[in-house]
Amino acid sequence: MTALFLSNLAEHGELMARLPAMAPEVARAGALIAQCLAAGGKLLVCGNGGSAADSQHIASEMTGRFIKDRRPLAAIALSTDSSALTCIGNDYSFDEIFARQLRALGRQGDVLLAISTSGNSANVRRAAEDARAAGIAVIGLLGRNGGALKGLCDIALVVPSEVTARIQEAHILIGHTLCGLVEHELGLA
Repeated sequence: MTALFLSNLAEHGELMARLPAMAPEVARAGALIAQCLAAGGKLLVCGNGGSAADSQHIASEMTGRFIKDRRPLAAIALSTDSSALTCIGNDYSFDEIFARQLRALGRQGDVLLAISTSGNSANVRRAAEDARAAGIAVIGLLGRNGGALKGLCDIALVVPSEVTARIQEAHILIGHTLCGLVEHELGLA
């Protein structure tokens, strides 16, 4: 068991050592979200499985607080409404669960944070396509080579790993960084 932990830790450390190259794009993403929120827009976040949990985590850091007590920021995780997910999945298809919510809740000037470790989640891709058509900026929080989602993003944050667990660890670090950047840009931290 100790060997597994040490192996995971080494793999994590190697990946973290490669992330500084992403700093300019992470800063651009934070500035884009801050600009959206300052203009009265909202952040919509979506993903599946662990990425759905990350969506909720990031949205809650915005609506609650991150660094210190401050006003709530408009953010919605599209994976949290079980009735909408099951209704849309049943009546249309699983590929539509985020896109239909985005079309109902999103407005031009909003930002979609699309999270997918593979970059190929069909339902996240559909939301990104609809976001672009509606004038909603798309930030991809992706892994591997960015997959099909990479080309749909205004800003693609691609974690350079093939290992889902390591990608997710980097995603939440980047998500926390985005929250901190937004608070700083808005003068709230």
